[in-house]
Amino acid sequence: MHDIKSIRDDAPAFDAALARRGLTPVAAGLLELDARRRGLQTALQEALARRNEASKAIGAARAKGLDAQGLIDEVAALKERIRELEDSERAAASALDTTLAELPNLPAEDVPAGADERGNVEIRRVGAPPNFTFAPREHFELGEALGLMDFAAAAKLSGARFVVLKGALARLERALSAFMLDIHTGEAGYEEVAPPLLVKDDAVFGTGQLPKFAADLFRTGEGLWLIPTAEVPLTNLVRESILAEVALPLRFTALTPCFRSEAGAAGRDTRGMIRQHQFAKVELVAITTPEQSAAEHERLTRSAESVLQRLGLAYRVMLLCAGDMGFGARKTYDLEVWLPGQNAYREISSCSNCGDFQARRMQARYRPTGEKQTRFVHTLNGSGLAVGRTLVALLETYQQADGGILIPAALQPYMGGLDRIPPQAG
Repeated sequence: MHDIKSIRDDAPAFDAALARRGLTPVAAGLLELDARRRGLQTALQEALARRNEASKAIGAARAKGLDAQGLIDEVAALKERIRELEDSERAAASALDTTLAELPNLPAEDVPAGADERGNVEIRRVGAPPNFTFAPREHFELGEALGLMDFAAAAKLSGARFVVLKGALARLERALSAFMLDIHTGEAGYEEVAPPLLVKDDAVFGTGQLPKFAADLFRTGEGLWLIPTAEVPLTNLVRESILAEVALPLRFTALTPCFRSEAGAAGRDTRGMIRQHQFAKVELVAITTPEQSAAEHERLTRSAESVLQRLGLAYRVMLLCAGDMGFGARKTYDLEVWLPGQNAYREISSCSNCGDFQARRMQARYRPTGEKQTRFVHTLNGSGLAVGRTLVALLETYQQADGGILIPAALQPYMGGLDRIPPQAG
């Protein structure tokens, strides 16, 4: 959500920032809506003031025994006028708020220009892709050959873009989740949270999925939304709050199922676990001050990277260009893990600094130490990591010629000491 005052102060800069996202100028239209709203507010205040004056004059006239009918008629007319102005002012304010709510965050100054992923900039690579003496297979080929990854059974239950994991692969998914949480809570200082998976409109609006991206979500018949990411409930823990500066930063992590309709993804990643309607993810969320948000962004990204490093997975860090960032982000790093079966890097985490964009939508503030005025907090989020995609990377990275899968040493304690998933007998 944007501050209309800042747009009034420098409309050309606002349009220029939106242009970096490939959007046409909108400031003139916003200022027109704002001028109408403010004009109606002024007219309403004047009408209210005149009604009060006339009401007092009626009392004074009656006290003197004078005819007050003209004033009485004026107050009656003002009452109707005030009702009309209130309705018009609410409509104007709603139109302005609706237009503002559909505009994305403005990119930070150090975000590179670019219209799409081709404009993203590689920051660093960590680890080398493995070399194989055989042609590496994709994860779904490996999982199905093991008899532990069943898409056909999932399709009977739920349709396309679902999977049933069994045996050692089900345990491996659970092991990855626990491993990630232990790193983030035990070493990085994130507080583990078990949030609701169903949320109200206000929560999804607060993090920016509504109103523009309703088609990407699932909704119950009772009007609640299935969370697309734990970012939604975790960030909204501070909605409509005023925090003390000494309480910041707040750092939350959660393992949850995530639910996405994948609207617009027809024909993309139709096989396997890369793009599903339901998947597990460990999320990281930070709430901090504007002065600390840039450093917190780097810290959050490093926390996500630490999981990949300990699992021995090759990856790269990409700084997204203005045209490829998510709706609520002002700056984003994508972590892309190497998938040998695809011979490509694929996104496994997106770590974003949202500035005060979400905080304005949630009315989440803090009071600086020693000051009376409040300020909006800055919010950050990132996957630490997407569990299913991490499982995919492990299967493809640690596959063996016979179809078996090695278990990285860091995960073996979570697997009851198992160091290998053997190929299916026969």
